[in-house]
Amino acid sequence: MPEAQAQIRFRFGRDDLLRTRFAIAPLIEMAAATYVLRLPGRFPEHRRFVESTLPRLAGVQLDLLYAVNPLGRRAWPNFNAPAPLSPHPLLADELARVGGTPPAIVADDVRRAYPQGVPATMSVFVDDPGRALGELVTQMRAFWDAALAPWWPRMTAFLESEIAARARHLVTAGGATAFHDLNRMVSWNGEVLTVSPATGQSRDIDLAGRGLLLIPSVLASGVWPRIDAPWDPALTYQPPGVGDVWQPDTSKRDPLEDLIGRRRAAILRALEQPASTRTIAETTGWSPGGVNTHLTTLRRTGLIARRRSGREVLYSRTDAGDALISRS
Repeated sequence: MPEAQAQIRFRFGRDDLLRTRFAIAPLIEMAAATYVLRLPGRFPEHRRFVESTLPRLAGVQLDLLYAVNPLGRRAWPNFNAPAPLSPHPLLADELARVGGTPPAIVADDVRRAYPQGVPATMSVFVDDPGRALGELVTQMRAFWDAALAPWWPRMTAFLESEIAARARHLVTAGGATAFHDLNRMVSWNGEVLTVSPATGQSRDIDLAGRGLLLIPSVLASGVWPRIDAPWDPALTYQPPGVGDVWQPDTSKRDPLEDLIGRRRAAILRALEQPASTRTIAETTGWSPGGVNTHLTTLRRTGLIARRRSGREVLYSRTDAGDALISRS
């Protein structure tokens, strides 16, 4: 029989929905950025971020930061990116929290992540946590300054917009709309928020009046449940449209965007080569449903055409689409 998929089930009591809240998490964005920059081929929606950032990281010492964010793992430490305690914390305060983590918690967290034995790259966090934390914080600050600081105003503007919209739904219509479209791996039945499939073993988390912290993220793909003590339960998720964050910010108005809209203009320009809905969605970071809606409009206006290639439907510009691009 096939192995059952793991599920994380957050069980809500009477007060937990009222205590569900949102936060922006700079340290979680930092952890996610380490994966995006080391595995850029998996994250085409962040191509502009990667291309602009990698040159700035040349020569920066990052061995401990990369060690606490390991590749190819189903479990990893949490002490370097704890869920924030306030809705929009300052980076300096978050780094101070990491630096002040009790050594026993650091060592226990590392052993939890590596039940088969702590690797050499992480042994310093067990043997000498105090020294390791000091050096880790130094590397985190250097990484932030080179990689995320230039983009942080744009990232926070995007995340604040997401939080405002979803929090409004939570207040006015309840959990059904707040959790709607959170992620395809997340479902809500009025009492339980289920993340499936999840890594590791299935777990039931009774929120027990603590509520759930929801953390939208630009760089953390999919969903990241946080369920291990001593930190409160949290769920990091990626909103649709993150590719917009990296789009060039120009002061000049684009006549093509004025004519057909910013996203349709971006899609039309992207079709230098035939592409599927899925490819366009991955490249832009927009939802496949949204991309398909724009493709339908562009096709109806005669700017693109479609054809089937095997199991995929490919879209390409028509002569009218090429002419419009050449004049813009």
